[in-house]
Amino acid sequence: MVSRNPNFARLQAGYLFPEIARRRRALLEKQPDAKIISLGIGNTTEPLTPIVTKALTEAAARLGTADGYSGYGDEQGLPALREQIAKVLYQDLIRAEEITISDGAKCDIGRLQILFGGQVTVAVQDPAYPVYVDGSIIAGADSGLQYMTCRPENDFFPDLGKLPRVDLIYFCSPNNPTGAAATKAQLVELVKFAQKNKSIIIFDAAYSEFITDKNLPRSIYEIDGADEVAIEVNSFSKSIGFTGVRLGWCIVPKKIKFADGTLVGQDWTRVITTLFNGASNIAQAGGLAALTATGRQETKTLLAYYQENARLICEGLQALDIQIYGGVNSPYIWAHFPAQKSWDIFEKILNEAHVVTTPGAGFGPAGENFVRFSSFGRRADIQEAVRRLSNVLKN
Repeated sequence: MVSRNPNFARLQAGYLFPEIARRRRALLEKQPDAKIISLGIGNTTEPLTPIVTKALTEAAARLGTADGYSGYGDEQGLPALREQIAKVLYQDLIRAEEITISDGAKCDIGRLQILFGGQVTVAVQDPAYPVYVDGSIIAGADSGLQYMTCRPENDFFPDLGKLPRVDLIYFCSPNNPTGAAATKAQLVELVKFAQKNKSIIIFDAAYSEFITDKNLPRSIYEIDGADEVAIEVNSFSKSIGFTGVRLGWCIVPKKIKFADGTLVGQDWTRVITTLFNGASNIAQAGGLAALTATGRQETKTLLAYYQENARLICEGLQALDIQIYGGVNSPYIWAHFPAQKSWDIFEKILNEAHVVTTPGAGFGPAGENFVRFSSFGRRADIQEAVRRLSNVLKN
């Protein structure tokens, strides 16, 4: 018989979000008429904007004509889209040839873990999106895994002075789940640490479009020297509602090298050309439309919808004297329930309010006593969820 990959035996019993879905189904089995509202998974709910819808429709229609049909595209992505990302989103801080278009940031993180293999040492924020830890374990890169505690006591930024030298540092800003957006001074410290230790930062900027504070960096490349030590992943999923369409990008600057002098980008291209045939032509047409002047304005309106949802959730929780973080510059609200297990709070809210949240412990040890609320939802559902929470969580 074929032996099982032993790395899978070291994973937690169940991935966080399927476990939440299992508990939701269990409630519905007991109470089939329950009207459950989800403030859990970060899944967009609002329709695609008009210019994006038009571009997708036209791109699909072209494929139905002899003159318009196209097969495989450039494995690195549509050149025009890469150029617009560099220009519109990065103000040419990076070059188009350093960008690879993909099917999403999460998928890119998985491919980066294949790129770096199982011999690297890794540090992750705690709490953090589970893919950083779980993907590292699957790749065999969990020996000596370092958790960088990020809690209110340290302004959700790790004490790098206590962190030993590691090869890879996973850092997400605005952070999922805490909603904390790193300041420029904090990212300067992170980049300097990476330069000193010859580490590489994997910077997850999937929620950068939610940043409204002009003093906060949206990209690691706003920091001098970051192009020598940082790889950035990003996505259209949350900003333009492409969670199901799938489109993202990864930036591997030309200056980043392995210890033997090989360009990291060289091996990254080999991974992409070996394991990936390029993002959907149709999806890329939608992404390109979103980066036009009209597309940017429509995206701003869409983001404002979720930002208002976040404000309503924050307002409702604060009225209950619950300490919250995030919700500004981020679609996530990180609520503190001192001395209470996060799975217990999750169960209480699910069973009594019929509202799905995400228990903080699922994001790492430092997430205990916290619950994450997502602002991705229909306005009426958000308002009803806040009303229910006020009844269930009131003192």
